[in-house]
Amino acid sequence: MNRCDRFNRVALLTGAKKLDDFASLRVIIFGIGGVGSWTAETLVRSGFTNITIVDADRVAVSNINRQLPALTSTVGQPKVEVMRHHLLDINPEAKITAIHGFYDAETASQFHLDEYDYIIDAIDSLSDKALLILNATSAMAETATSKRPVRLYSSMGAALKLDPSRIAVAEFWKVKGCPLAAALRRKFKKSDTYPKRKFQCVYSDELVKNHPDASELTDMSGAMTYNKVATNGALMHITSIFGITLGSLIIRDAMKRGPID
Repeated sequence: MNRCDRFNRVALLTGAKKLDDFASLRVIIFGIGGVGSWTAETLVRSGFTNITIVDADRVAVSNINRQLPALTSTVGQPKVEVMRHHLLDINPEAKITAIHGFYDAETASQFHLDEYDYIIDAIDSLSDKALLILNATSAMAETATSKRPVRLYSSMGAALKLDPSRIAVAEFWKVKGCPLAAALRRKFKKSDTYPKRKFQCVYSDELVKNHPDASELTDMSGAMTYNKVATNGALMHITSIFGITLGSLIIRDAMKRGPID
């Protein structure tokens, strides 16, 4: 099977030259859970071949309802390794770099964000998410002849949602009805430190409460929560659409880009 066969339907829509451009673009995805795993799937199936995936978590039983790498057979394995194997099974010619680790204040300097064309933020932790947003909106990608701002696309809260028709895209400061976006804005205002550039977010203004019986449930799956304030209910038909929409933002932007140096 050659590349033309694998991505024939993509090239029919984008043209062969844009498909070549997709293959040369560099993407890093932070968080390979219910949102980020579907972003990676979208991009690899669309001909993107240079992708770095970052996540410190291992597959837990409670991930199975919504996360692409989560299967009964993969419980306990690092999510990034499961995803890397899966993505290479889609396209063996892809260059998938898997980093089993955190993005936080201690590790941020290890990630050279200016080496990428696109950054996807699918992080759950408020403090780590805020740090990534600040650093990503300052990053400039160097090409052979110029510098370009690195594009950041961010996922706001995908938990406590039921209605996929409420999922939308907006610039960060125009996101309405999302508690996570509101918390981020408060954090930036309190520290008087703001993103250097505007960036697009996927969000939903819907807010459903956990079922009253949820207080009786105890998560014994081994799932890591990092710095999350709470564990809330989430469904695949929401988280996957968040992730696929993030992937579509990259694809649509790449279609409009000028020639790749």
